[in-house]
Amino acid sequence: MIMFIDDHRGEYGVEAICRVLPIAPSTYHHQQAVKRDPSKASLRAQSDTELRPKIKERWEASGKRYGAVKVWYDLAENDVVAARCTVVRLMKGMGIQGVIRGKGKKTTHSDPACPCPEDKVNRTFKAPAPNVLWVADFTYVRTAVGFVYVAFVIDVFARYIVGWQVSSSPNTRLVLDALEQALAARNPDRDRLTHHSDRGVQYLSIKYSERLEEAKIGASVGSVGDSYDCECGIAA
Repeated sequence: MIMFIDDHRGEYGVEAICRVLPIAPSTYHHQQAVKRDPSKASLRAQSDTELRPKIKERWEASGKRYGAVKVWYDLAENDVVAARCTVVRLMKGMGIQGVIRGKGKKTTHSDPACPCPEDKVNRTFKAPAPNVLWVADFTYVRTAVGFVYVAFVIDVFARYIVGWQVSSSPNTRLVLDALEQALAARNPDRDRLTHHSDRGVQYLSIKYSERLEEAKIGASVGSVGDSYDCECGIAA
């Protein structure tokens, strides 16, 4: 988002862009000040900046096998003081993790018998304005009481979650509620909006397809598991 403002501030101005995007002008100006003088960052941010390369070094030294707990122990053995929760948070933010034993939880289940819209996006995840292209997907989070599923809808232009929902079951209601929240929050010009997802049965269900048609939103479907890929590309 900061990069987007940098690219367009000369044409539109910082305040005008911030009125459209979910960011305060003061936040943007603070980020710019920190970029010019890192000492203006918070103590936590400065500590994180110093700790990240040390975490990555220990993780790579393990052959990229260590998870956060083992990296934390390894740091301590090398006289690097850090809270375990900090190591967990930073590794998650850096997108690195240890080797996971066993099979991961699968969220995308495709049914070849379901009617499937064409792929109108073709992995080109760019939009000229808000509410032109939304991508939808859901994932899971392991908790002390079991798995919790989180569905979300992202506006590609703003790289912003416009609708989300949490449930203990990965059913159609989960993804449909996320879509309803996005529609209520944005009230988009639906004739020009395209909704893109993967081939999960939740997104190809009759109820979900009928809701897209009722809202006059163009449906687009990629291959199995593509949508989350897209979201990662957007964030980058």
